[in-house]
Amino acid sequence: MALTQGDPAGVGPEIITKLLVTLPPSKQWRPLVFAEKVALDSVTPSVAGPLLERLVYLPSVPSRSEIDALPLEAVPVVDPVGEPRQLHLGQSGSADAGGAMAALDGGIEAVRSGCADALITAPVSKASIARHHRADFRGHTEYLAEAAGLERYGRDYLMAFLTPDLQVALLTTHLPLREALDEIHEEALVDALQLLNRAAGGRMAVAGVNPHAGEDGLLGAEEIEIVRPAVQRAREQGIDVFGPDSPDSLFARARHGECDWVLSLYHDQGLIAVKTSAFGLSTNWTLGLPFLRTSVDHGTAFDIAGRGVADARSLIQVVQTTLALIAGDLPRCS
Repeated sequence: MALTQGDPAGVGPEIITKLLVTLPPSKQWRPLVFAEKVALDSVTPSVAGPLLERLVYLPSVPSRSEIDALPLEAVPVVDPVGEPRQLHLGQSGSADAGGAMAALDGGIEAVRSGCADALITAPVSKASIARHHRADFRGHTEYLAEAAGLERYGRDYLMAFLTPDLQVALLTTHLPLREALDEIHEEALVDALQLLNRAAGGRMAVAGVNPHAGEDGLLGAEEIEIVRPAVQRAREQGIDVFGPDSPDSLFARARHGECDWVLSLYHDQGLIAVKTSAFGLSTNWTLGLPFLRTSVDHGTAFDIAGRGVADARSLIQVVQTTLALIAGDLPRCS
């Protein structure tokens, strides 16, 4: 698996280090880390321990045979920048944004070349990348979709989250709410349900846009005019889906096994449910990409970077979930 450092001024390098201490390389998984040496060196010795002695720095993305030739306990690392610099933990600057993007590009190359079976990303600062590197950057999901040549905003790809008892996919991703509402239309919904059915399958439910799913038009007409016709079209295509249902109860019912997936119509509608259900134990899974990509469900945590107190359990959960996905163990709640 390829792991990218995220923003090197955040907790990414620390949680990757803690992951590798907790889950050292084995026959079940071989990590390939894309991280700046200065970032890994910044992790306190009390956290890194003897791991630093097992790091093997490589000049470029290796082949799978090159990784297999390394001792099992070795951790191959590609420094995507390759130049020493000053690192200010907790403060993301231009060099940090550039390093985060260089690591991500290296990880993409690794999965596309077949060197890695999956890409796992540590958190980046969207604001720092947009400020210093690429003004239109909105997040990993959109960047990866663009790199794969997919259409933006939930037609050819979906952001999805897996927790122990709730699976949620998002019709729209990182958009202001006013813009996200404009992206909710029948074709987008049908396309999203088709993709979710191809990638994951199972029984699906679609959340409503408005309170009480519009209350038969009293609280909004989107359910009648947009969502309901899309669900009916999907059902006619053989997709096991129902809705729109009131969001205020649907996620709780899903957790009790009424469905395998909830299609949420905008970011916070779904993510509030996911993170209330299992913050730190959910896996971000990008559906529709030509490779497997997963990520943690938290941000850069600049306020604790460098203190050695970052919790790596989320990243450990992501690795375990990713191994299950590679094995074809798709999530089911019902």
